[in-house]
Amino acid sequence: MTAILALEDGRIFRGEGFGAIGTATGEICFNTSMTGYQEILTDPSYRGQIVAMTYPEIGNYGVNEVDVESGGPQVRGFVVEALSPVVSSWRADGNLADYLAKSGIPAIQGVDTRALTRHLRTRGAMLACVSTVISDEAEAVRAAREAAYEGVDFVKEVTTGDVVGWDAAGMASREWVLRNAGNGDAVGDARGNVFAPTAPPVHTLAAMDFGMKTNILRLLRRHGFEVTVVPARASAAEVLALGTDAVFLSNGPGDPEALDYARETVREIVGEKPMFGICLGHQILALALGGKTFKLKFGHRGANQPVKDLRSGQIAITSQNHGYAVDPDSLPDDVEITHINLNDGTVAGLRHKTHPAFSVQYHPEASPGPHDAGYFFSEFAKEVAACKGSGV
Repeated sequence: MTAILALEDGRIFRGEGFGAIGTATGEICFNTSMTGYQEILTDPSYRGQIVAMTYPEIGNYGVNEVDVESGGPQVRGFVVEALSPVVSSWRADGNLADYLAKSGIPAIQGVDTRALTRHLRTRGAMLACVSTVISDEAEAVRAAREAAYEGVDFVKEVTTGDVVGWDAAGMASREWVLRNAGNGDAVGDARGNVFAPTAPPVHTLAAMDFGMKTNILRLLRRHGFEVTVVPARASAAEVLALGTDAVFLSNGPGDPEALDYARETVREIVGEKPMFGICLGHQILALALGGKTFKLKFGHRGANQPVKDLRSGQIAITSQNHGYAVDPDSLPDDVEITHINLNDGTVAGLRHKTHPAFSVQYHPEASPGPHDAGYFFSEFAKEVAACKGSGV
């Protein structure tokens, strides 16, 4: 079936549709990752967006039930240059086209994604429409222009509805490992996946869910945290009443300035409990500490973003997915900028100088992406242990 991709500025791309039959609108963005399309599709941070992959062939290893970051695809639409006609992976449960069709996500292939990416880098982020049913260009452009994104609270669409415990037994957090690699206590499932057991927890944690990726929960549990997931609109009193050792601020979609309730909750918790934030959680922490955020021209989305630790000079290649950043000039004197993005110098990490609270703009849990920054989970666990020992 034919399909159309229309941008709000009138740029048109035509191609072949796959996935669901229908029309989707939202902000279009591009991701430069070479792998991990299933994790990208299911990342709640993409709520309200149409994602274009810059890597030319997508879908070659299919989809499976293990490599998901939420209950299903969160994107509104998907754009690729070429959909692989063959699925080749022993871990695959199905193909990408069927997966998107079942989830109601329209997609388009045959698009010159290099031209699309150059256009977005030049003109900046914009609204778009992808459709397998609209053929008229003017109608598609009009649909793109009428899409809602700026100022919308997408967090309320992806947060948990209740306070829930995460994986107390450690079964869902087991680490995927290689068979016959010295993992004698590992166990396999019916598909042939092999997992190492998870150690018992030693700390308790309240994780504020603004659209949390599942791999964040897995890694928190693997690093000794008994995790209680809390709705985004929970008050500071409700979070503190849980009596946990620490608080985590998750990633999530949309404009951080639209989340007044989250900012006020975090502001009241800072100094009461050790705190760690990732991505949107990083931005919310900055706002709670008195800073401001701004929208990037086209965002940072991919698994190849270089970040420098200003304290050690160490450089890590990181996975990122965000369209907003913290304004460094807005941060008060008691907040230290600890990391910067080497591509454009934007704030990539911060820490309060007196309270045990820190955050990073990128994704140390990867999924997809490099594991250079995975040490942050160990660092958080050590900080929580130190605070418990000192009575904080």
